[in-house]
Amino acid sequence: MRGKMDKNAKIYVAGHRGMVGSAIVRELLRQGYHNIVTRTHRELDLLRQAEVENFFAAEKPEYVFLAAAKVGGIMANKEAPADFMYENMMLEMNVIHAAWRNGCKKLEFLGSSCIYPRMAPQPMKECCLLTSALEETNEAYALAKISGLKYCSYLNRQYQTDFISVMPTNLYGPGDNYHPTRSHVMPALIRRFHEAKESGMKSVVCWGDGSPLREFLYVDDLAELCVFLMDHYSGDETVNAGTGKEISIKGLTELVAKVVGYEGDIAWDSSRPNGTPRKLLDVSRAEKLGWRYKTELEEGIRLSYEDFLKNDGRR
Repeated sequence: MRGKMDKNAKIYVAGHRGMVGSAIVRELLRQGYHNIVTRTHRELDLLRQAEVENFFAAEKPEYVFLAAAKVGGIMANKEAPADFMYENMMLEMNVIHAAWRNGCKKLEFLGSSCIYPRMAPQPMKECCLLTSALEETNEAYALAKISGLKYCSYLNRQYQTDFISVMPTNLYGPGDNYHPTRSHVMPALIRRFHEAKESGMKSVVCWGDGSPLREFLYVDDLAELCVFLMDHYSGDETVNAGTGKEISIKGLTELVAKVVGYEGDIAWDSSRPNGTPRKLLDVSRAEKLGWRYKTELEEGIRLSYEDFLKNDGRR
């Protein structure tokens, strides 16, 4: 490890308008970092290699948080696997490569727990990566993220860079995407139950049978870990980011309905896909480094619902 970030260091947060990127910016500002560089998609298209190289050559950021990504739920991944693979692969390769070429002191790559094998032993340790088949419904996205993680590792090995990666579990919180068909399970449930409450619907139909188990991490807790790892961790292996706790989709659904205030019935459409049956991370590595999550699930859902109401679900 090569020391903590200086408060005056130039820090580039890629994807600063997204849920994770905006949380990282909030955390950096909270901790007193002020030389933060950001670019909107209109200002810098990360899919264009020449644009990315010109940006890095001009700005020379000392630290990079790579939180930009094309993300979506089961349906979005199923309908557009080629887009998910191409866009994620291109943007992460462009940013990581340009960071190395321009002498970046440290880069942190944000992955996803969906990169782990579908039937990995639970809870999933970092070392189970690539030990068996991936979940088919998000294979394209997972392959792109695995490539980014591996590229960081190979640069470390070949060029002695200090490029690290973190693998978050399911995230939620301020800045989430509440699109009716392209969102993840938590924001989708928040929107669905809010609309059902507002329109007086007597029942809500949810996908699958409610049996899959999931872990959820509040995005501001992840942001705290991201900055923490920049200061306290170096290594080729990724670091899992989660709570170490899980809840069934049925339990989650009932909890969201409670927080939102929906009192109707909940029905299940078992003809729809469940996705991976279980996905719990082993978070012992992060805990040994000295980090632990802070926000419990019900409180996080309440904060997320407040954010949804404030922004009316639109971004």
